[in-house]
Amino acid sequence: MSRRLIYIALILLAVLHQDFWLWNDATLLFGFMPIGLAYHTAYCIVAAGLWYLATKYAWPEDDSAS
Repeated sequence: MSRRLIYIALILLAVLHQDFWLWNDATLLFGFMPIGLAYHTAYCIVAAGLWYLATKYAWPEDDSAS
């Protein structure tokens, strides 16, 4: 994974966070969860995964010689 791919995914997540297409949708998932809440639950899981990948592959190496 490269830093560029992480940055692109970060920008994509920022765009997908604006879920204006679900604002007026009254659909319930599993009979109790509003679709907007389900979307944001999945969004948070994906964002946590991206943060993990960013720290694993795009975090700068520690160059200090201490």
